[in-house]
Amino acid sequence: MRYECIFAILARGEADRVMNAAKKAGAKGGTIFFARGTGSHEAKTFFGITVETGREILMILCEESETEAILEAIVEAGRLKEPAAGIAFVVEVNRVVGLQHRQGIEKANSDS
Repeated sequence: MRYECIFAILARGEADRVMNAAKKAGAKGGTIFFARGTGSHEAKTFFGITVETGREILMILCEESETEAILEAIVEAGRLKEPAAGIAFVVEVNRVVGLQHRQGIEKANSDS
C-alpha cells in the first residue's frame, strides 16, 4: 500500500474545522500542532511593535488513492485559494511503521 502525507498550514483556530472536512472526505485522522510563520503576510504591527500571528499545522497520513479527495476538502474548508489563508502540500511517504492496529480495525469492520 502506498501512502502520502498532506500538510496544511492554516490560520490559528482553523485546523479543527478543516480536519472535520478532511474526515468527511476520507481521512482516518490527523495531527494538529502549533507554529509561527515568517512569510510576507504573517507579520502585523500594533503601535509600531511587530506581532506574529500563530499558525496551526495539520498533518494527515493517507493512502495515495484518498489523497486528492482529502486535499480538495482541505483547500475548500481552509479557503486556501484566498490570500494569506494558508498553504497545503503533499509529500510521498516511503515507509510507514505502526499502522497494524488500523489494519485490524478495518478487517473487523469488513467482517461485520
